[in-house]
Amino acid sequence: MTFDPRALLAQSRLGVLATLKSDGRPQLSPVQPFFDPKSGVIHVSMTEGRAKTANLRRDPRATLEVTSPDGGSWATAEGTATLTGPGTDPNGPEVQALVDYYRAAAGEHPDWDEYRSVMVADRRILMTMTVDHVYGQSIR
Repeated sequence: MTFDPRALLAQSRLGVLATLKSDGRPQLSPVQPFFDPKSGVIHVSMTEGRAKTANLRRDPRATLEVTSPDGGSWATAEGTATLTGPGTDPNGPEVQALVDYYRAAAGEHPDWDEYRSVMVADRRILMTMTVDHVYGQSIR
């Protein structure tokens, strides 16, 4: 059976996002990614003011690595990130992008008005990373 790193990316809901610090060293953050294999895009909700957000605003190159639950397989995606938000209007386009992400990743939310308000209050941002290269390995 052939290992498909894109399939692992699509299944994984926990990964490590690497961004570049101003001195060129990597900064690693645990994230909850959602990979859409049809579009080749990874989405991650993050907060304004965090190191990864500041790093991506300065240099949009990013790498995401995920592993299988047993640790026997891994997949790495490299690409360029775009940040949307934070929004100040719960019904604005920045928050709508987060709603669309949530629906794709998790389905319907029990209270969209509450979700929208929290996204504004928490200064949430949507990272959209266009995947340029994927690689990985399975040792199982």
